[in-house]
Amino acid sequence: MKVLIGNRFGLLVLVALALLAMYGVAGATRPEPARPGPPPRAKVAVQSVTAVCPGPARATLSVVTPAQAGQGGAVTVAELGGKGKPVVAGKPGALWRKKAADRSGPVVVTGTGPPAAGLEAAQTTMATAGGDRGLSGVRCVEPSSRAWFVGPGPAAAADVTLHLTNADSAPAAAQVRIYAGEGPLIGDHGVVVGPGEHQAVSLKELAPTPLVMAVEVRTSTGRVAAAVHVRLGDGRKGGGLDWLPAAAPPATKVVVPGIPGGGGKRELYVAAPGESDAVVTVKAVTEDGSYALKGRETVEVPAGSVATLDVSSGIASGAAALMLSAEVPVVAGVVVTGTGSSPDVAFSAGGPPIGLGSTVADNGGGSGRTTRLLLTAPEGAAKVRVQVVPARGQAPPPVDAAVPAQRTAQVKLPKVGGEYALTVTPLPGSGPVYGGRALSERTGDGPLITVQPLALGRAFALVPPVVDSAVAVLP
Repeated sequence: MKVLIGNRFGLLVLVALALLAMYGVAGATRPEPARPGPPPRAKVAVQSVTAVCPGPARATLSVVTPAQAGQGGAVTVAELGGKGKPVVAGKPGALWRKKAADRSGPVVVTGTGPPAAGLEAAQTTMATAGGDRGLSGVRCVEPSSRAWFVGPGPAAAADVTLHLTNADSAPAAAQVRIYAGEGPLIGDHGVVVGPGEHQAVSLKELAPTPLVMAVEVRTSTGRVAAAVHVRLGDGRKGGGLDWLPAAAPPATKVVVPGIPGGGGKRELYVAAPGESDAVVTVKAVTEDGSYALKGRETVEVPAGSVATLDVSSGIASGAAALMLSAEVPVVAGVVVTGTGSSPDVAFSAGGPPIGLGSTVADNGGGSGRTTRLLLTAPEGAAKVRVQVVPARGQAPPPVDAAVPAQRTAQVKLPKVGGEYALTVTPLPGSGPVYGGRALSERTGDGPLITVQPLALGRAFALVPPVVDSAVAVLP
């Protein structure tokens, strides 16, 4: 009897141990409960904007603010360094324009309070004859700590000038790197730009040999507004001149939008600034569809260098964008050469999708000027709303436009007399959309052209949520 009782207790112990083991295994192998994802970022209206128009001599400045701006705040336009009296740039919802003086230095556009949300500015210069013949334009630049540009090098141009402007109250220390077809040429050339100062750096003196180049500007302290102006030759003999638009930073997927049709040469420039070679797949996104260019499906870019690809036969007949993909990050841009006895030149560059909308401040003009809004939906179909803001008169109602999936479309704009700004806003349910504005002027020697890729508007910022965390106070 005692043995049975002992065996019973032993059996109970064994059963208990087995159950504990089973629960332990179940607890150890049970999947953890799904952790809640990070809270969404909040969309907050911008309250302060500074933009620098880098070389406005003889240019027309265009500034526009949103019509729904609230009370308070202002938008002012002033020459860098406090030269002259600041000018208040019109009223909300109106396009303000002014011709700059012949020897005007960089101009700073500043918005504070409600008018800052959606503030946009641009400078445009046109000459129909002489050595400066050409149409050139650039979006006025926000100061930042990093910028990229891709375009012709000093060996292929009469002049390539890097403009660095410090609109802040503290000094900025900038480093300039130049990549060329033969590899990296300049590494961290230092330029110190004092508060309220501007430096014009001749890249022909810094690196005279590149036929093509990519330029990286970084700051170790402070911020600069960086811009690059290219003059390919004497305007009387063709060649043209324009500003290089800022390119999207290195990425494995790049879209170069806003490439106009109309004949002439189209050339893709791709830089691989890292330490690995890049094999870049190239697709055209046109009004007829998305496809690889026959015989130009890929371009090989050695590490730290720039390569080119003539894509004229694949896209020059109509509006297009180029979609690039690679295993390593690349930077890209396109050179657009016009037609006629004295062809002008324009540039586009890789850009972001305009998820929160985009505004172009300078469009339209006289009877000889044409504005084309070119939108691309490289993935799903896109739907946008376009609002035109004229310099004079009442604004027309907004128009909605659809861009089929994997297509580029030229949007029909409302008829407006004179100059105007335009805002493009993706509608709910829209796929990613990229774009550019092409401006052209008819002349007897061939059209003058300039392109501005659509950049993210300055109306809103996506702000991460504030959460309690010991990280904020622990070293």
